[in-house]
Amino acid sequence: MADRTSDSRAFRMLTIIDEHTRECLAIDVARKLKSEDVLERLSDLFICRGVPKYLRSDNGPEFTANKVRDWLKRVKVQTLFIEPGSPWENGYIESFNGKLRDELLDRELFDTLLEAKVLIERWRRHYNTVRPHSSLGYRPPAPEAIQPRSLASATPQRASGAGLEANPTLT
Repeated sequence: MADRTSDSRAFRMLTIIDEHTRECLAIDVARKLKSEDVLERLSDLFICRGVPKYLRSDNGPEFTANKVRDWLKRVKVQTLFIEPGSPWENGYIESFNGKLRDELLDRELFDTLLEAKVLIERWRRHYNTVRPHSSLGYRPPAPEAIQPRSLASATPQRASGAGLEANPTLT
C-alpha cells in the first residue's frame, strides 16, 4: 500500500494480518520498503507468534526477492503468491487495506512520516482491540482484557497491622 505526506512525498506500508484471527500483526511505514525490511518484520513476528505454515503475499519486489524466498524456505514456510491482477486471491488483506484506506488514509493529511507512523499504529491498535468485525460476530480480533472494578479486589492487601507482612493475604 502507498500514500503521500502533505509535501507529496510517497511512503509505503507493509501490512501483515493473520488470516485466521483477522488480527493486524503489523503495519510498517517507510519511504521505501526493501526485502531487508520484510525479513526483519517477519523474523520478529515468527519469534513472537511462531512460524506459520504458509505466507500469502502479492508479487511485490520486497516479497519476491531471492533473500526473502530463500529465508522462508530455510524456516519451512510455504509461499502462496497471488497472480498479478487477481486481488480476490488475497481477499483478507485486500479487505483490510480497503478499510485502512477508507477509515484512515482518505481522512487524514499526514504532514510528516512520523505523524503517519503514529496515526497508522493508533488505527491498527483500534482495529485489533475495539473495532467490531462482522466476520467475527461483531467482536474485535484481539480485544483488550478489561477487568471490571468489582473483580479488582483480588490484589494483595495490607494486613490491618502496621507495615508489610511477609505473606500478604489475597481477599
